[in-house]
Amino acid sequence: MRDLIILGLFLALIYKTFRDPVWGVLGWVWMGVMNPHRLAYGFAHDAPWSMVIALALFLSMLIHRDKLEKFPTSGVTILLSIWILWIGVSPMLFSFYPEKEFNYWSRAFKVLLMVLAALLVIKRRRDLDWLVMVLVVSIAYYGIKGGVFTVLTGGAARVWGPEGSFIEDNNSLALATIMTVPLIRYLQLQTTKRWQRHLASGAMLLCMASAVGSQSRGAFLAIIAMSFFMWLKSRNKLPLALVVLVALPLIFVFMPDSWSDRMSTIKTYDQDASALGRINAWHTAWRMALDLFPFGGGFTVAGPAAFAKYAPDPSVVLTAHSIYFQALGEHGFMGLFLFVGIFVLTWKRASAAIERSKAVPELQWARDLAAMCQVGLIGYATGGAFLSLVYFDLPYYLVLIVVVVDRIVARDMTERVKAAKAAGTLPRDVHSPYWGGT
Repeated sequence: MRDLIILGLFLALIYKTFRDPVWGVLGWVWMGVMNPHRLAYGFAHDAPWSMVIALALFLSMLIHRDKLEKFPTSGVTILLSIWILWIGVSPMLFSFYPEKEFNYWSRAFKVLLMVLAALLVIKRRRDLDWLVMVLVVSIAYYGIKGGVFTVLTGGAARVWGPEGSFIEDNNSLALATIMTVPLIRYLQLQTTKRWQRHLASGAMLLCMASAVGSQSRGAFLAIIAMSFFMWLKSRNKLPLALVVLVALPLIFVFMPDSWSDRMSTIKTYDQDASALGRINAWHTAWRMALDLFPFGGGFTVAGPAAFAKYAPDPSVVLTAHSIYFQALGEHGFMGLFLFVGIFVLTWKRASAAIERSKAVPELQWARDLAAMCQVGLIGYATGGAFLSLVYFDLPYYLVLIVVVVDRIVARDMTERVKAAKAAGTLPRDVHSPYWGGT
């Protein structure tokens, strides 16, 4: 039955995609982030859904090419484009296992390429709201289910994600659910109905409970950092503060001793085998990047060959467990610069969009969305310091959202300047934040 439901929804998506390529982007995101086919048990489980929806999207883009946006040229998109090219350099030059590189490269390349394609398709607030809703549904499904599971079991067992996805293991799912909380908050800020606001509050709490229930130390640190920034960036700070200061500590209080014991190892990392293994992997990535400067060792550096050459302790072979050392080891110092630079410039572009639209009530939604994307990036930057999730879809979709928000704000401000000039009401200080520096 599940297979037939997924097939029916997929056929509807294909039909809608040929009418409007936005639906192809939404379908790709749904399939790639939620992996709904992994919830089925028959033919749908291993069918190439993402490949088909991607082909339909590109065909639709050809059909509707006159309606596509121009590719936005900015520091963010330039670094993103170079990053897409750069991730193919190290695997070709210095890979320790060349025969294994293609599958890893292909998975990362497809994610990043679709972000660039989406920049041509996503152009209105409605498109962004749909994209946010799909992201929320795709991840909050597991977060809410995991939160209920955590509450019912008292946190006695860990929460896991969908099979074969970026968020399959408990740590990755925890970070994904944390990054989804600000997007839920954005939707909550836009609603006018009380029951919807309460529903969003419940979803945020359950997602955080799910992250806590994962017993991920990185997720614990990300929750703390993200909660502060979400309060700082959000409107209506008092209700949110009550949730963070009252409800969240209660989640921690009711967790079992095993959770407290695991979190306590943050202070005593030098006595924890897992932490020491990660530090060994970080040293390996650093030495490799220095030796192969400015390149890295490719996607397959987490293997015996690389560790035998560069690791302080070659007997402990682990993945980097850090987005920063993963980017450094796999793609060198240049790769790390590009990777970090994308998100730094995205943060700055979000701040610029917030500042430019500050005096325009009609653009409050844009300020909310840009601010919540910044909060999500804080969660990624903090929790990702302990996870190998360089190619995870969600942070790149936050980049996509910020770039489109900035484009919409800039276009709106340009139209306001033209209207003011025509009406003869253009203020002397046209470089003020209201006019976006036009």
